[in-house]
Amino acid sequence: MDTTTLSSPADLSDQDLLARTMQLAREERQATALLIAHLAEVDARRLHLAEGYSSLFTYCTEVLRLSEHAAYGRIEAARAARRFPVILEMLSEGSVTLTTVGLLAPHLTAENHQDLLEQAWGKSKRAVEELLAALAPQPSVPAVVRRLPTPRFSSAASALTAAATPPQGRPTTVAPVAPARYKVQFTATAETYEKLRLAQDLLRHQIPDGDLDQVLSRALTALLEQLAREKFAATDRPRGGRPTAPGSRHIPAEVKRAVCLRDGGRCAFVGASGRRCTATGFLEFHHVKPHAVGGESTIDNIQLRCRAHNAYEAELSFGPSTLVGVRETPGCYSVRTEFGHHRRPPAGGNDGQPKRGIRTSFQ
Repeated sequence: MDTTTLSSPADLSDQDLLARTMQLAREERQATALLIAHLAEVDARRLHLAEGYSSLFTYCTEVLRLSEHAAYGRIEAARAARRFPVILEMLSEGSVTLTTVGLLAPHLTAENHQDLLEQAWGKSKRAVEELLAALAPQPSVPAVVRRLPTPRFSSAASALTAAATPPQGRPTTVAPVAPARYKVQFTATAETYEKLRLAQDLLRHQIPDGDLDQVLSRALTALLEQLAREKFAATDRPRGGRPTAPGSRHIPAEVKRAVCLRDGGRCAFVGASGRRCTATGFLEFHHVKPHAVGGESTIDNIQLRCRAHNAYEAELSFGPSTLVGVRETPGCYSVRTEFGHHRRPPAGGNDGQPKRGIRTSFQ
């Protein structure tokens, strides 16, 4: 490959880089659709047999150098596209993905394929799984709690190796089985299991059969209420707080409640294209006008940010850095690194306004 092709992105402006990336993604979709069309014809003619390969899968992995996962997905899509060629067009334009085609393929028929593909247009994997769960509901999965088998070791050395390696449980599974019903499977510690049994026993008067769904629902409701109180000062009986002292970093409880309600428990960062971030995890309170240049902890000056966008806005204000922690102080900010604490002025100077705000703190 020409190395100049790989280094050229560094020479592009931000807008040119984004435009070029979108163009390449579009070309990749088109190339993938074209490859799948050719694979469908190779499969129909069984050309892999004439080339000495017992299966199209082997031909894809050994000749086309596709990974096992990529080969499986493309073969599945190729066979679905042979039956319903509209899939190729939808793959090319990005209306569906190889993953969603793989989910839909077993359910597509001559009668329903147009309607089902239209319903799957632009949907994520999880959304398509929910669509299929409504189309073909499955019975509820029985609640099962069982002890995992203890691994056997062939030698003392392998036993020591296993003891030094953290145990790997089965991957967590969350899959829809019918409308508004999900199968949830995970590996729990002995401590968690004992807590679950104790909760079942304490709730026997309300839930005689110890139904795990009801027990976990009650436990999560109580946990969410506690977390909302701790993080957003949520309460059924709000009281007026004391005014914040000038220059204080403290964010009053009533400000936290109002900001959380206004921002909908979601990052409020809006990109240059007008798109608002959808993150609801790792949320932090953000000073729009930085505390370092006089920003107060008011409802108008505080917004929710996800950790990534808080760090991004900190870089816009103070420049790129590999920081362990940042804490603003009036007229400057304190940076904690592995080498100790250092104080630096904002990018615009002690009296200058940075491009954007900086978050309250980050670790």
